[in-house]
Amino acid sequence: MPTTYFQADLFTFLRELAANNDRAWFEENRDRYQESVREPALRFIVDFGEHLARISPHFRADPRPQGGSLFRINRDIRFSHDKSPYKTHIGLHFRHAAGKDAHTPGFYLHLEPRASFVGVGLWHPDTPTLAKLRTAVVADPAAWKKAVGGKRFTTAFTVSGDELVRVPRGYDANHPLADVLRLKDYTAFAPVTAKQVTGPAFLGEFATLCADAASFMAWQCRALDIPF
Repeated sequence: MPTTYFQADLFTFLRELAANNDRAWFEENRDRYQESVREPALRFIVDFGEHLARISPHFRADPRPQGGSLFRINRDIRFSHDKSPYKTHIGLHFRHAAGKDAHTPGFYLHLEPRASFVGVGLWHPDTPTLAKLRTAVVADPAAWKKAVGGKRFTTAFTVSGDELVRVPRGYDANHPLADVLRLKDYTAFAPVTAKQVTGPAFLGEFATLCADAASFMAWQCRALDIPF
């Protein structure tokens, strides 16, 4: 039976956290964080695991409270001018088994008031990984076009990410896919609404979106010589 995981208070909590981003407020509202955010997110991760296995057996839905698919709400402020201690969004990352952090291919769910989305792909890859992706584009442009050209993918997702002003050195500046070669992130995004997130069908909707991106993810895995 369909199950509702996230309630409206998740977004209310995040809005209030954005207006009161300090440790005293968070400690006063820690029970709300546990009940409205952390616990339903961990249940969602567990139940998505079965769907994810059908898309690919090489990605992980990890419900561990620490080091798993649920990102910490605490910000790393060591090198930031912004000393706000907490993130004002929730992130769930279902990464490839070959990866160890966020900079690896994965399926991603971002929950934020008026800015929730499903993300797929590889965000901020290191230089050698980025070179492999660009080389794959040049070696077989048709494979790239097929990976991002399916109707289900293009209906839901937009390929987007940070990009260079110019095609990087070593690649043809006039290449037909010059816009792809300029990318620094090989990611695609599909927006979702708060109504969707808090509805009983959301687990299935999220799984469908991830399945719609399977060709994109399979292309990345082939480019990086990891299984899909």
